[in-house]
Amino acid sequence: MNAELPLTTMDTALKELGVSTDTLTADERNALDEHGYVVFPNLISAHWLQQLRTAFDALLRKEGSAAGTEVHQEEGTARLSDLMNKGEVFDGCYTHPKVLAAVHHIISADFKVSAMNGREALEGGGRQALHEDWNDSFFELGAVAKDGQYRQPNDPFYVAISLWLLDDVTETNGATRVVPGSHHRRAPQFELEDRFADHPEQVLLTGKAGTVIVMNSHLWHGGTTNTSGARRRVLHPYYVARQFRQQQNQREYIRKSTYDRISPAARYLLDVD
Repeated sequence: MNAELPLTTMDTALKELGVSTDTLTADERNALDEHGYVVFPNLISAHWLQQLRTAFDALLRKEGSAAGTEVHQEEGTARLSDLMNKGEVFDGCYTHPKVLAAVHHIISADFKVSAMNGREALEGGGRQALHEDWNDSFFELGAVAKDGQYRQPNDPFYVAISLWLLDDVTETNGATRVVPGSHHRRAPQFELEDRFADHPEQVLLTGKAGTVIVMNSHLWHGGTTNTSGARRRVLHPYYVARQFRQQQNQREYIRKSTYDRISPAARYLLDVD
């Protein structure tokens, strides 16, 4: 048997994972360009949805107070991290062709998975300041940050994230709020006095369980408070332009069982090929 040749290009990896020029509709591309996000209803099948919920809860029970520590813990929420290494059930989240096509449209350059986390806003918790998922810490590998600060409005887009809704997300259980079009502006800390306050242009990203939302991570966004106490489990496969560091370095975290299980294209996405 011939040895597998390593995938060396983004185009090859995307093709192997089912992404083509018509994976996104014109309306979906326009939504990403104009609003900064696109909604894919019913992207998760009913059977897979139940598997993801079961795995999410099993990890919370197993990891207890250590849950999320590989990347981040947050008061008022339940967090999970390193999901690429925590079960085959998660493999299809960061490799889904519809999601990858949207991420590629946003970043429009070679990219990789930065991290895959889970987040559940608990009753009374979940409120976040409006923010973008980008700052000068991404420039530690030698790239030059403009003025030592954040991305400027005319710079390329470097990051994208997908939100996998495992529960119905409503206006009362901690939906993410976004300011449409704000991915074309400077980071909110340079424009807003109070980033925790409601913004007059904000909208809430609500949806039925099984919905997936892909968002330009330069879009101003933040969690809202779960006032109802209803469950709000969401997975967050997160992507970054390939020249920058990952939020979670998979070369350090990748497990042999994961590496052996996933495809060469998935290894390329995790930057462990």
